[in-house]
Amino acid sequence: MNRERKRLVRHRLERSRAALAVGERLLSTSDYLDAVNRFYYAAFHAARALLAAAAVRSTGHKSAIVMFQKHFVKTGRIDSDTAKALPRAFQLRQAADYEDFPTVAIEHAHATHAEVLAFVERCERVVAEMIATEPDGDGDQV
Repeated sequence: MNRERKRLVRHRLERSRAALAVGERLLSTSDYLDAVNRFYYAAFHAARALLAAAAVRSTGHKSAIVMFQKHFVKTGRIDSDTAKALPRAFQLRQAADYEDFPTVAIEHAHATHAEVLAFVERCERVVAEMIATEPDGDGDQV
């Protein structure tokens, strides 16, 4: 993996962790609508980091979900239960952001947090494995 791609992967993982941290702060203040928004973006950026590591481009949110499924779930790199966090968080974020009178129950917000945290951690592990095993990589950590 060349340096520029590693830089992009690192940037996307940092954005993922930052969104997760903001979501956790919002969750702690009972701002469930905005928390699930941030949790979705944490998963989205983690998925895009993996796509970048694999040199796969996506053109938007739905495209990223489809490409993630194709390149990581169908190949077995990410198990389907963990992978479900991404489309679930996307649907919840869509409802929270675009419905006229949205509500997110405390249970859904906490469940989304747990699912997304596991998703992000798994994506980080797969990225590290990809960097360590890629033939033209230099073994640098992301």
